[in-house]
Amino acid sequence: MLAAFTTHLAQSCLVQKNNRLLLAVSGGVDSVVMCHLMQESNMQFGIAHCNFGLRGAGSDADEAFVQKLAAQYNVPFYSVQFNTLHFATQNKVSVQMAARALRYDWLEDIRQQNGYTFIATAHHQNDIAETMLLNLAKGTGLAGLHGIAAKSGKIVRPMLLFSKVQIEHFAQTENLPFRTDESNAQTKYVRNKIRHLVIPALKEINPALEETFYQNAQRFSEIEQVYLSGIEYYRKKLFQGPEKERLISIGRLLKIKPLQTVLYELLKPYHYNAAQVAQIIETLTNTPGKVFYSTTHQLIKDRKFLILSEKTEKDTTYTLIEKDAAAVEKTGMQLQFSYHNPDGFVIDTGNNIASLDAGKMEFPLLLRRWKNGDYFYPYGMNMKKKKLKRFFTDLKLSLVQKEAAWILTDNRGRICWVIGYRPDERFAITPKTKEICRIVCNFT
Repeated sequence: MLAAFTTHLAQSCLVQKNNRLLLAVSGGVDSVVMCHLMQESNMQFGIAHCNFGLRGAGSDADEAFVQKLAAQYNVPFYSVQFNTLHFATQNKVSVQMAARALRYDWLEDIRQQNGYTFIATAHHQNDIAETMLLNLAKGTGLAGLHGIAAKSGKIVRPMLLFSKVQIEHFAQTENLPFRTDESNAQTKYVRNKIRHLVIPALKEINPALEETFYQNAQRFSEIEQVYLSGIEYYRKKLFQGPEKERLISIGRLLKIKPLQTVLYELLKPYHYNAAQVAQIIETLTNTPGKVFYSTTHQLIKDRKFLILSEKTEKDTTYTLIEKDAAAVEKTGMQLQFSYHNPDGFVIDTGNNIASLDAGKMEFPLLLRRWKNGDYFYPYGMNMKKKKLKRFFTDLKLSLVQKEAAWILTDNRGRICWVIGYRPDERFAITPKTKEICRIVCNFT
C-alpha cells in the first residue's frame, strides 16, 4: 500500500516533494493511515483537528488522541473547537453542512497563516461511491457523477485510490491505533443510509463496487471536460458585449439543441437554476420586458436579446439642487454646474453636456429617476411633446439602459434635461438669454 501511495503521489502530480501539507485529521482510521503514509513517504506535514463538540467527551478524546499523534510524528499540531449546533441554527443549514463549512474555512486560514502548500483530506473510494449515489438520488448533471476530485484548488485527496477495506486492513497490519466515531453507524444521516443500507445491497451485484465507481468517476470526469468545451464554444458564439452587460442573441439561441441544457450551463455561473431557465425559454418568443433575477444578476428579455447584467439596487432617491451647488454626486454619476454670460459662449454638442437658459429654470432643481407618464419637449423637435417611454423606445434603448436613466427637473416639475440624451426645448438658449447654466455629466 505504501508503494502504491508513493507511486500515486508521483504520477498524479497531486503534490511535489518539497510541498508542505496540512493534514486534516479526525482521528479515524482513514486520516490515521494517511498520516502514517505521509510519514513513511518523507513528506513535510502538519496536523490539524476540528473538535465540533457534537459528541461531548468523545469529541474531546478525539482531539487528545490526534494531539498525541502529532507529538508522535513530531509535527506541528493545530486544533479548534466549534459550537457547530449554534452555527447550524444561525445559518439554517444541516449539522453536516455546518461542520463542513466551519472545517474548510478554518483549515484554509491555518494553511495560509502557516505557509502550507495544500490541505490534504483522507477521502477514499467509498466516499466517491457514496457521493455519486447521493448526487444521483437528489438529481445531478455530469459534475455530480465524477464524485470527489483528487485536487480542488488548495485541497488534495491522496487516498482516493484506496477502498475502506484496504485502509482498515493496512491499519490492522501496521497495528495503527485510531478512534471510532459511533455516529457513523447511525442511519439517521442520509450519507450513512447509503453507506450501510444501499451500498451493501449493490455489492451483492458487484463485489468490486468501490473500484468500479472509482473508474466510472474518472471516465465521467473526462467526458465532462469534452462537455464543458462544447459549452464554452456556445458561450463564445452567443455572448456579446462587456461582462457588465452581456447580450445573448435570441435568434441564435432558438436554433440550439438541446436548448434547455445549453442555456442552463451558460447561466449557471450567474446563479440561475434549472426552473428559472425553463421559465426564460418560455418567454423567448413572447413580448419583451420580462425580468428574471438570480441572487447576483438580472436577465431581461428584450426584443432581440437577453440582457444579462449584475443586479444592483436601483437608486430611487431624490436630490434637490440649489443654484449655488457646484457639483452633485449620485450612484455612478457626477453632475457639475457652472453659470456663464451668454456673450461669446460656445454651446457644446456632446450628449453629456447641457447648456440651458438659467432664467427659465426655477430652483431648486430635482434629480430623480424617470417614471411612466413623464414627458418633455425634446430639443430640435419644434416644441413637440413626447413621453419619455416613447422617446427611449425610438432610441432603441435596452431595458437596462432605460432603467438606468436619470432626469433633471425644475421646481415646477418640468424636465430640463434627460441626462445623457436630450435637453428640453423649453430651456433652450435664445438671443434673450441673460445667463446660461452649463451642466456636465460624468458617468463613473
